[in-house]
Amino acid sequence: MNIAMLLEMAADGFGDRIAMGGHDRSVTYAELRWQATAIAAALAAEPQTVALDGELSALVPAALFGSAWAGVPYAPLNYRLPPASREELVRRLAPVTVAEEAWLALPPDPGRTFPDDPELPAVLLYTSGTTAEPKAAALRHDQLTAYILNTVEFAAAAEDEAVLVAVPPFHVAGVAAVLSSTYAGRRMVPLPHFAPEAWLRLARDERVTHAFLVPTMLARIIAAMEADPALRAPSLRHLAYGGARMPMPVIERALELFPDTAFANAYGLTETSSTVCVLGPDDHRAALAAGDPAARSRLGSVGRPVPGVELRVVDGEIQVRGDQVSGDYLGNGPQRDKEEWLRTGDRGRIDEDGYVFVDGRADDTIIRGGENLAPAEIEDTLLRHPSVAAAAVVGVPDEEWGERIGAMVVPRDGDTIDAEELRGFVLARLGTLKTPEVLVVVTELPHTPTGKVLRRAVRADLSQPG
Repeated sequence: MNIAMLLEMAADGFGDRIAMGGHDRSVTYAELRWQATAIAAALAAEPQTVALDGELSALVPAALFGSAWAGVPYAPLNYRLPPASREELVRRLAPVTVAEEAWLALPPDPGRTFPDDPELPAVLLYTSGTTAEPKAAALRHDQLTAYILNTVEFAAAAEDEAVLVAVPPFHVAGVAAVLSSTYAGRRMVPLPHFAPEAWLRLARDERVTHAFLVPTMLARIIAAMEADPALRAPSLRHLAYGGARMPMPVIERALELFPDTAFANAYGLTETSSTVCVLGPDDHRAALAAGDPAARSRLGSVGRPVPGVELRVVDGEIQVRGDQVSGDYLGNGPQRDKEEWLRTGDRGRIDEDGYVFVDGRADDTIIRGGENLAPAEIEDTLLRHPSVAAAAVVGVPDEEWGERIGAMVVPRDGDTIDAEELRGFVLARLGTLKTPEVLVVVTELPHTPTGKVLRRAVRADLSQPG
């Protein structure tokens, strides 16, 4: 099934609903279909990869579905990369490039059909490159539609529902937001430049009901709400988060500040066409109930697999398979084994009730004197200190122990951090083995454009002599 069919169904089923935009400027699903067919008609003359080198705008869904209608790959690029890096990606893709105004002004071609080849590559997404150089994951039409059909109900959204899209279009969550919102019939409200105050105001002004955030964004929103009690999002019904590990202190505070919001933790990879596990609203609220330590511990999990997905843990590493799982990379072919299992590179475990716990990337494990240490536990402990706003823990080279524990921390606004006092705070709670030996205070952590901590940059900085 071509992903263009999702828009075709939406335009036929609820074409007058707003697809994207605010109440003052918007595009309906019927108009979005017209734009997509116009782009497809223009691409028919010279079919090649469509590279979108721009921010979240009305062109994003039009280019995504227009490329699908034409049967060519859609490749949203990281526009925040340095010019030389973007030029290299463009060189590798050899795409067609057209100005936004020209694309949206093309005449529609309402009779145009789309190719019925589900194994065609629909989207090319460059992985985040937190520990290595990025590579282009190829997601086919059948993989993306499998994810949508297994997790979203057609026309399920009420007419007043609106989702605030703050993740960039080059993130798999950005692609999933367009596809899932289209199939459900939910209005998309774009926020091209994330700032916590702007997010909260837009959520209020547009009466946003749904949103997705990466943990860094949620932490900044919490800080903004604590600094200014007037900043609230009263209409928010559902808040999903994912893209990186959620620190326990952050989600605990979020549940307090959004008491009427249903939370969901969505775990997935670029290579899995988005979400493969969900920890739902009931599990989040059960975690706050007194006297249930099992429910409390599950707040640190990513929940259970979504329909159509299987997970297992082999030698401590999470593996996944299902119709939505790709593992194909541009120029490298499939990375799944002969039984279709994809190694995620994430360490984890599955409890007796099927809840999946992710302990971090396999290559993030700190090996100190033969002991395997997970950064997550140390980071959560650092974040429980009242003066710490953010923390990243990595292994740094050491001739005697193999690796030492290094920590980079960011103080809360107006606070100062005494490194020795903070080390003592961790020592009292975790003991000598897990206390950082190198601790550096910085104004901000290095991040990828999608909000993940850039651990290789942290490791490089902490490994510098002196």
